[in-house]
Amino acid sequence: MNTAAATVDTPRSFKDVWLISAGHGLTHWYTATFYILLPLIGKELGLSYTEIGLIMTIQHLASAISNLPGGMLVDMIGKKGYLMAASLFWVSFPYALMALTKNFWMLLVCVALVGIGNNLWHPAAIPTLAWRYPRRKGLALSFHGMGGNMGEALAPLAAGALLAWVSWRGVVVINIVPGVAMAILILVFLGAFSVEHNKGEDSADSAKRHKRVGAYLRDALSLLKNRALMLVSVSASFRTMTQVGLLTFLPVYLAYELEYSPLAVGACLTLMQVAGFVAGPIGGHLSDKMGRRRVIAANLTLSAVVIAGMALVGKSVLFIVFVGLVGFFLYAMRPVLQAWAIESTPKHLAGTGVGLQFGIQAIGASIAPAVFGIIADATDIHTAFYFLAGTILCANVLIFFMPNGEAVQVRSAAA
Repeated sequence: MNTAAATVDTPRSFKDVWLISAGHGLTHWYTATFYILLPLIGKELGLSYTEIGLIMTIQHLASAISNLPGGMLVDMIGKKGYLMAASLFWVSFPYALMALTKNFWMLLVCVALVGIGNNLWHPAAIPTLAWRYPRRKGLALSFHGMGGNMGEALAPLAAGALLAWVSWRGVVVINIVPGVAMAILILVFLGAFSVEHNKGEDSADSAKRHKRVGAYLRDALSLLKNRALMLVSVSASFRTMTQVGLLTFLPVYLAYELEYSPLAVGACLTLMQVAGFVAGPIGGHLSDKMGRRRVIAANLTLSAVVIAGMALVGKSVLFIVFVGLVGFFLYAMRPVLQAWAIESTPKHLAGTGVGLQFGIQAIGASIAPAVFGIIADATDIHTAFYFLAGTILCANVLIFFMPNGEAVQVRSAAA
């Protein structure tokens, strides 16, 4: 057994999970707040469904372009604490700048800056947790995902309550405080924290590679030929299309079609995130024991069924029930896909691999809002929900082309 792995894989060291997960929650806090503000911004600026979708498309497109360079930066610098703190500040500050926006184009610039800053978090945080908990990476990453769910659950309620007292411009200014505070905490407790490679041949090989930039770049580009990583990443991209499409237009649907108040819209999004909060550890733990493929396939299938059900029930009370169910199934598979990608990537390229996975996901995320908006403008918003059900089915199909080795490896490690 690898003694270095055994040393870090202890309950006492789990304190790093809580801190990193809390920071992850703040990166999602800002996006979740923005989803609540979108209907108000759309009405003030007179935006169509297509233009609302384009806002999120630009943010995720900027993220897609910068994710791979961000992952390579993480691998070459290695100071995970500094990079996570920088990511938190970079995500929070552009949202505060939105208070100054007077038109659609200024808003696009702000969301593009958010997309660039957010790409540093995952390549720094996910490999850190996976390396420190090699036999429980599915569970550790599920707690990291729970942090994101917690941020997305609390932010809508907080934003909805604040909107009773201040305008949306006031909300984005006040909202910078938690991000800056968490960035300071990460600097204090993690600082220059970096993950050391295990001693031996792998460590020596990694050191040589990092000294030779040319060799490192060739290794990084070789990830594009990694069949397992690419299939998992593209499948995750289709899943992300579904998630981002829902998060962008569910608040708009509730505000425009059902005429919910901002607080009621926030409560519905909180329900979705609470369901995801519960689902993450369940999905991560089951995938550690049963294998990644089985858990992902089940959740993808059920997600497609539930989203189709959302379109069918329309404006009935059952729609809210389906919101909770889709949150459970969608978020249960997120840590599983991340763990699967880490297992498919060489250790010295883990940050780059995560950057590549999130870059591919961001491409999908950039497509979904714009396509959803175009369909909603051309037909109606109910029909656009069927498009999201189709994207999750595409994710499911790709999983069955994955090599069998990863699932076998996971079951063997769990045993």
